Amino acid sequence: MHVNTEVIESLKADPAASALRRSLDLSYGDPERAAAMDRFYAQFVGPGDLVVDVGAHVGDRTGSFRRLGARVVAVEPQPLCARTIRALYGGDDQVVLVEAACGATPGTLELHVNSANPTVSTASPHFIQAADGADGWRDETWDARLDVPSTTLDALIDDHGVPAFVKIDVEGFEDSVLAGLTRPLPAVSFEFTTIERAVARRALDRATALGFTRFNLALGDTMALAEPEWMSASAMAAHLDALPHAANSGDVYCLP
Repeated sequence: MHVNTEVIESLKADPAASALRRSLDLSYGDPERAAAMDRFYAQFVGPGDLVVDVGAHVGDRTGSFRRLGARVVAVEPQPLCARTIRALYGGDDQVVLVEAACGATPGTLELHVNSANPTVSTASPHFIQAADGADGWRDETWDARLDVPSTTLDALIDDHGVPAFVKIDVEGFEDSVLAGLTRPLPAVSFEFTTIERAVARRALDRATALGFTRFNLALGDTMALAEPEWMSASAMAAHLDALPHAANSGDVYCLP
């Protein structure tokens, strides 16, 4: 499934979506990156699978999962990002948009919005505190707040089925998302940042409680596993603790 380039250009030209232009360029302007993403996610996703994309943003991962033949539930609470996903994938009956945050319990969450850089909007006030004054984060400002509906992974599974893979990228709220899951799954990934390593440790603890035993990571946007061998949760925790601050972020991958 290929996204219509005319739709992307129309979105980029929309003054209301100006804050997303950088994300749209990165997500849809580099065919080599898209191909690398597809090769990477093919380790976890295949034709006919269901994938839950938590923190879908502008849908580049959703696009990759669709190119791999998977059905996608894209979960995104920001109205501007959700509108972008509808514009790009609204005609695809294999993509379901859930316009909500994902957390430990259903209800409502307060989203802290970074208007200039929506990709780092977050439901975690602790994440904002950790970013304050940190190298690589000094220019970020969370200048608006928005109450959004909240769901859980368990509720999404009840509504849409058991996914083969869940991708979680929610800026310091990953542990809360995993707290809303009570059943084992084939594979999960969650983002980590070096300003909030405690969140990653709690997410690892929760993943272990859910039955995951093997872990690896990808740094930044590399689309490659960093380690040749999968490791235990304790080894992954030590590895994350040892990363330099400049590593900034990445994703932990979890298998049973």
